[in-house]
Amino acid sequence: MRKSITSPLQTALDLDAQDVLHHFRDKFHIPTNILYSEGASKPKNPIDVESYKAIYLCGNSLGLQPKSTQALLLDELKVWADRGVYGHHEHPKSRPWIDIDQTVTKEMANIVGGLQSEVAVMGTLTSNLHFLMAAFYKPTRERYKIIIEDKAFPSDYYAIESQVNWHGLDPSATLISISPKPGSYVLDTRDILSLIDEQKSTTAMLLLSGVQYYTGQFFEMETITKFAKERGITVGWDLAHAVGNVELQLHDWGVDFAAWCSYKYLNSGPGGIGGIFVHETQSNQGRLSGWWGHDKSTRFAMENEFVAIPGASGFQHSNPSVLATVSLLGSLNIFAETTMKELRSKSMRLTTFMEDLLIADEATAKNFEIITPRNPVERGAQLSLLFKNGIMEDVYKALELAGIVVDKRRPDVIRVAPAPLYNTYEEVFKFVMELRDILKNINRSGDQH
Repeated sequence: MRKSITSPLQTALDLDAQDVLHHFRDKFHIPTNILYSEGASKPKNPIDVESYKAIYLCGNSLGLQPKSTQALLLDELKVWADRGVYGHHEHPKSRPWIDIDQTVTKEMANIVGGLQSEVAVMGTLTSNLHFLMAAFYKPTRERYKIIIEDKAFPSDYYAIESQVNWHGLDPSATLISISPKPGSYVLDTRDILSLIDEQKSTTAMLLLSGVQYYTGQFFEMETITKFAKERGITVGWDLAHAVGNVELQLHDWGVDFAAWCSYKYLNSGPGGIGGIFVHETQSNQGRLSGWWGHDKSTRFAMENEFVAIPGASGFQHSNPSVLATVSLLGSLNIFAETTMKELRSKSMRLTTFMEDLLIADEATAKNFEIITPRNPVERGAQLSLLFKNGIMEDVYKALELAGIVVDKRRPDVIRVAPAPLYNTYEEVFKFVMELRDILKNINRSGDQH
């Protein structure tokens, strides 16, 4: 049982003072009151506007903009304006566009725990999942099923179902979904392993999310991967909510393939460039090919015989967007100053502090249920609160008016995601105190009726 916090504000301030990552907050733009809805409280003195920051707890949906990103983008626009096509090879900042993806691949590999040759920065999440499934999903008469989560992110389900249809198979007989036990919101690893074992003789692929978008559950990726591969099943992971959030060791875990976006915890901006991982033992897979995956030494020979670049780079199709790539670079330069171990450690402390404060006041805690695993090791940088009696929308609107940015999933859940690079313990404290006041007001209003 956790100890109660007798002086939460002072505890928050002390934790911030001791936080070795606290200085990274200054490297990000924190939204101000311009983002608030009509009716929001605003600073009385106009001079205070810039210092009146939102409490932004929505990094699981869109990460904040690094302050360095704008300069990087302006650099590339200037190169384009001044040099035109020559920017591909002659670049004043030593970032020739012909190799722009190489500016981010090394750090991206560090973040996902892969060899640099196993990682490529390219495309977008769902497109990359399609390309990878085209390479890795090879159903046979005996083995054709795909194991997925029942509550997978819809885009994943659409992609997987369409791949099944593409092969002329019936999704109802091909997709095997895993659901939580009745009364639970998270999946038990034992149940996942049991289903894998039960379906092993007919299953071709397992494709799950590293961190579940709705509940924030961090799956036991290493255990699940090893168990499935020992049974001859190809293993892929959607890491949209895991990359930059939790520690990953894709190479050592023997993951066959993975895909992710970069605009959540990696802060690359809306619609930012995605990434893929292909284990070095799987790089010879047949794939849908494009010229950017062709051997660099003969790429411009313009011959029609495809020769793949070894590793994940051979799965690339078109030259990556320079602007999207340097937007990612702006954030990865910050990641390179710390480690995922340090970020993960702070993340678990942040969510633990939040959870302790949330459940400390029994009068308001009765209005919601935390559906994220209570063990910090089993979750990402997120707590999902399921509100009772249809009050979620009222709570969400009130938080918005108070300048607190969170994320909602209808009908009843608010997801709260403190990102360790830029969120503070004091912000977590302020969020919980504001939520308590909101719930007290709602309860008083309900009592009057």
